[in-house]
Amino acid sequence: MLGTIVNSLAIIIGGLVGFFFKNIIPEKLSDSLLKASGLAVVAIGIKLSLSGENLTLLIISILIGTFIGELLDIEARLDNLGAAVQDKLKNKESNITAGFVSCTLVYCVGSMAIVGSIQSGLTGNNEILFSKALLDGIISISMAVSMGIGVVFSSISVFIYQGTITILAQFLQSILNDAVINEMTSVGGVLIMAIGLNFLEIKRIKVGNMLPAVFLPILYFLIFQ
Repeated sequence: MLGTIVNSLAIIIGGLVGFFFKNIIPEKLSDSLLKASGLAVVAIGIKLSLSGENLTLLIISILIGTFIGELLDIEARLDNLGAAVQDKLKNKESNITAGFVSCTLVYCVGSMAIVGSIQSGLTGNNEILFSKALLDGIISISMAVSMGIGVVFSSISVFIYQGTITILAQFLQSILNDAVINEMTSVGGVLIMAIGLNFLEIKRIKVGNMLPAVFLPILYFLIFQ
């Protein structure tokens, strides 16, 4: 769990740094940083989406995953959780929900979160998660400048998500081989691209409702291979 703890702390520290510097950064620059972050997220998503080899599986996973997510209305649940935190803090001026939901998706949807957590659980090697912690910490600074304190609270999601995978790693070892992880990463890359488009305000996409798509390649390989 050490890697996950360090990762969560990096997000908290980076988010706090960005949040406290936010007040001395002009709104115009803050908006530009958000757009720049959006472009960077899209680029990351494109690179990750090319990890897989089965385009048909990618398309089917996105479609079925989105259908399941819409039925469960996952994004609304994430929004409600963020709104509850915002209400508890009695902070109506800062959009905690947007920062919490967006950064939760950015930090959790990706191969480093999955592979790093499995490696940590199986071998105690936290190298991947330490690298991810550095990247997430840097990203959280930029995000917090433009999106506020909600970025910090996404560390809770990361801790729960990666911690759960770390604990279950021994049971998942036989399932999550390289082929499965590559296809999951590919699907996750598409979701990350969608997050970047949201940052760029091109078109609002309910990425939270697409989350089940990331795990459908596991079902595919269990059934057909």
